[in-house]
Amino acid sequence: MRSVRRGPAPTLRKGNAVSITEEQAAEAFQSGSPIILAPGPQTTDRIPPPPDDVWELPYGTAWVYYGEGNGRLTRPVLVADGFSVGPTDLSLTWELLEHGPYPLLSEIRRRGRDVVLVGYHERSASILQNADAVMAAVIEAIDRREGDHPLTVGGFSMGGLVTRYALAKLETDGIEHQTQLYYSYDSPHTGAWIPIALQAFAHYTKKLDRRFSDQINSPAAQELLWQHIADWEDKPATSDRRIAFLRALEEVGNWPRARETRLIALANGPSNGEGNGVAPGAGAVIGRGLAVTGTELRTQSEGDDQLVAKLRVVTIPTREIRTNGLPDFDGAPGGTLPGFGILADALNKVPGFGVDNPIREHCFVPAVSAVSVREPATHDDLYTPISDEELEESPFHDVKFASQSETHTLVTEELSTWFLDQLP
Repeated sequence: MRSVRRGPAPTLRKGNAVSITEEQAAEAFQSGSPIILAPGPQTTDRIPPPPDDVWELPYGTAWVYYGEGNGRLTRPVLVADGFSVGPTDLSLTWELLEHGPYPLLSEIRRRGRDVVLVGYHERSASILQNADAVMAAVIEAIDRREGDHPLTVGGFSMGGLVTRYALAKLETDGIEHQTQLYYSYDSPHTGAWIPIALQAFAHYTKKLDRRFSDQINSPAAQELLWQHIADWEDKPATSDRRIAFLRALEEVGNWPRARETRLIALANGPSNGEGNGVAPGAGAVIGRGLAVTGTELRTQSEGDDQLVAKLRVVTIPTREIRTNGLPDFDGAPGGTLPGFGILADALNKVPGFGVDNPIREHCFVPAVSAVSVREPATHDDLYTPISDEELEESPFHDVKFASQSETHTLVTEELSTWFLDQLP
């Protein structure tokens, strides 16, 4: 069991400085942008080109861009959005997929394929709900397509799970999806990871601004995360929502199984078991502002009675968060997220909440999850090299790993050129 302990009460006065009040802190938090643990926000002012068509879907929207030489939808490649908060942002989608290290959308279209970007009205809604948007987009693509070229259907991060369920559900319902290639790009098939320290901080500060806590407790987050806490005092566990989502996957056969459908996966982490360099038990976010002196968020250590967070926000007591039986997840090989950095950047904009941030990133989607070979339950599960024999037993016909751990869903030339070669 995890214990919650009170440490010594720090003073709220330094010299002539006085403490920030809870009301002032709440006002400052709520006036700023929400803390969102997801890729983004947009960093350029580039405007995406106008789409050739727009489809309104149940719970979502599809933006269609014809491939070079195509006057109509001809060879569709459906790209489903991932997890965040609020509606899909088309400009951010274009920035991530086109204006990063590799111009993936341009290259898809240059090869005569049509890009169909599938977004959601609410990215944090249940995966099962957003799968309705994908199923409708698949049917719409078949109806509007000129000729009979097969579909490519998949997505980035959560989008790989949304499309996985959608295609399997269509098969279960007896609807032909005519998909020759299903792909997932750094999707957490056996679970994603947000450090317990970050989850605890989100819930601990809910009385000031509940938006961060609401993201952690959103339906999609609970379905994605391998371990979740709904309140800062909770013991980490598999969420009931995740259990229900996995049960729903089982009811539709877990994966698309049509004979003509080939399944591939791409991972932003390596297969050799080499971690990302983040040490366990290290201070990642350390409070120095008057309102958070005594706060320290640490990277996850394996073993029992491991201190992962000290929490003191505005009020005097310091609480300690300890975990039992979790692996050293933050340094595992896989796609990384700057979760500690996102929080630190936000806190440093709030008066009295300044922090130091020695470690910005943590593993978000371990490589073993992206290719669905293991549950990420132990150190060995995460860090043991992935063998050819394991890959033979995986649900995928082929996979591509990054050479080293890199940012989650980063569109690199290494991964993208391999993906382009798989397109039907």
